Amino acid sequence: MSAVQVTHFIQAGGVSRAAARVPGSCGELAQGLIDGGYFLVNCPIDMYATATVEISRGSGRVFAPVHAPKASRAVALALERFGHSDVDASLRLSSPLPRGKGMASSTADVSAAIAATAAALGYKDELTPEEIGRLALRIEPSDGLMLPGVSMFDHRNGAVARTLGPAPPMRVVVLDFGGNVDTLDFNSIDREDMLRRLQPTFEEALALIVRGIERCRPQDVAAGATLSAVANQRALYKPQLESVMRLADDLGALGVNVAHSGAVLGMLFEDDPAVAESAASRVRQRLSGIRQVYKRRVVNGGALPADVQEAEEEVARWRPLPS
Repeated sequence: MSAVQVTHFIQAGGVSRAAARVPGSCGELAQGLIDGGYFLVNCPIDMYATATVEISRGSGRVFAPVHAPKASRAVALALERFGHSDVDASLRLSSPLPRGKGMASSTADVSAAIAATAAALGYKDELTPEEIGRLALRIEPSDGLMLPGVSMFDHRNGAVARTLGPAPPMRVVVLDFGGNVDTLDFNSIDREDMLRRLQPTFEEALALIVRGIERCRPQDVAAGATLSAVANQRALYKPQLESVMRLADDLGALGVNVAHSGAVLGMLFEDDPAVAESAASRVRQRLSGIRQVYKRRVVNGGALPADVQEAEEEVARWRPLPS
């Protein structure tokens, strides 16, 4: 139905539902500051947050789970964007993404909620990925996971939002040693002087990643990600990084990446599930203090439509993960 048809349907007492899903990430391939502009290059993985939104006649209220205040705010912003104070919205969420780890759980929730709200209102084709990004940034610093492919995104202001190309054929073994990082707290600290001094490294890392995506060379992508991971030790030190890098080399990984404002680290491999499975097994044997290991594939970003019935079934099975 068109937006006008949806509006008439709701005014007549009907209910409109839609669902959307957005991938999470294994940290970032790169993050830093170039010529005074903040940027990150995301690392979307095949773990998806799914949002279902039901629109009914009302007065602009949003009903959402108590554990999802950011996604609730996202629905309210989407209603405001399309000028609908004459409806109520009910939000339901499911997500396998752990909180506070640097796996973009909030960005995935927020972006999926915005996309599902727009679709339920009949505006699915009128909301661009860039606008989803701008709305998400009104809530908190965000990853560019709402953009298609692998993207370069200004996670603070949205001044840069562009797709670099399709996801390279890669697997990532995600490593969680425990602990979490609050994105808002991390980004409240002024590190600009230190980041400016690291600009040559950021430029080299970004050039490698862009070339690797354009030429479908995962080894270049991983080389750039490794440079950025090492540089980020100045901003958010990860005591396990050196041992992870040594083991990654032993296991034949292409390189490593990190959550630049989060807790997880990743080992990057060619797109071979058997190699990733073997590496994950070895990781548990050789790295002390490991809490969780995820074997994932690098995928394209973007807010994708989801089947409402399947989404509802996911919600029925899902329980929020602890931070």
